[in-house]
Formats: sequence, C-alpha cells, structure tokens
Amino acid sequence: MQQAEQIASMPPLGPMPTADFCDAYPAAQVLQNRFLSFGGLSACVGPLDIVSTRDDNSLVKTALSEAGNGRVLLIDNNESINCAMLGGNLANLAAENGWAGIVVNGAVRDVDELKVAPVAVFALATCPRKSQKLGQGQRGQPARVGGHYLRCDDIIAADADGVVTLASWAASRPDS
Repeated sequence: MQQAEQIASMPPLGPMPTADFCDAYPAAQVLQNRFLSFGGLSACVGPLDIVSTRDDNSLVKTALSEAGNGRVLLIDNNESINCAMLGGNLANLAAENGWAGIVVNGAVRDVDELKVAPVAVFALATCPRKSQKLGQGQRGQPARVGGHYLRCDDIIAADADGVVTLASWAASRPDS
C-alpha cells in the first residue's frame, strides 16, 4: 500500500486519550520528558510541525501566524528553560489560526493567560523572561525530543498522561 493510501485510511484524528492512542497504535512512542499542561484545552492530537531553536521564538511567531489546520506545533528549545518560548499572545494567535496545540520542549510564561487560551499547551516549565528575537532557528527539520526522533507530519497526541508520537507511515496500522 502506498504511503498516501495508508494515511488516507487512517481513522479520523479526534479527541483520543494518549493511553487509548498507545493501545490502538503499538508503534506509538512515549516522550520521556515530563510535559505539564498549561493551555485552556487539556488535550490535542494532530500532525506535527516543528520549530527548532535556542532561546529565540521568532520562527514560533511566524509559524503560529499561519493557518494551523489542526496541526500541533513542537517548539524544540533543547530543554532550555532560560526563557519562555510562548506566552499568552502567541497561544491566542495559535487558537485564532486553527492550531490544535503546542508542545514546548522548554518553558512558557503568562500562565494565567495560557489557562484561558482556547488551545492545548504543554511545556516542561515556566520562566517569566521573554525570548530573544533574532530570527534564529530552523523550521521543518527533524528534532530529537524525549529520546525519540520526530519529523513533520508525524502524529502527536498530548494530555495529562503524557505526550506520544507516531511516525506518519505507521499511523495506518492500528492494533485491531
């Protein structure tokens, strides 16, 4: 079966607890980092988009300004909590543009604003310091997070139990 046919035959991505996701897709990988929920929505699932950077959120704003179409943005800040990669304004921008969620391999800020933003936000920690804005980083490149390599269009799901990913080619093979 061709990859396009496999993805087309995949069940619809809707709310699915990560525990059920792992049960349905044995190839799912559990990210070992301990992500905490900060957003107004408690869960998300969708195709992955990736921004990799180091303490600079310029590309984050660029990505979240685009139509999300139900995708989840991974902000890979290499576990740095020196500054926040996302705050209330960017979370609201993500919600307005149709992003299903944001997973930050780093820190966030504006926790009270994030709690009411209508988007799922998961991060490692909080930090009140804002990030740099130097236009540094990469978008769309594979990232290593929580012991696993992730690629754009892989499926990612996050809730209170954790964050799990599934390579897009494996998504059409749920355990029956």
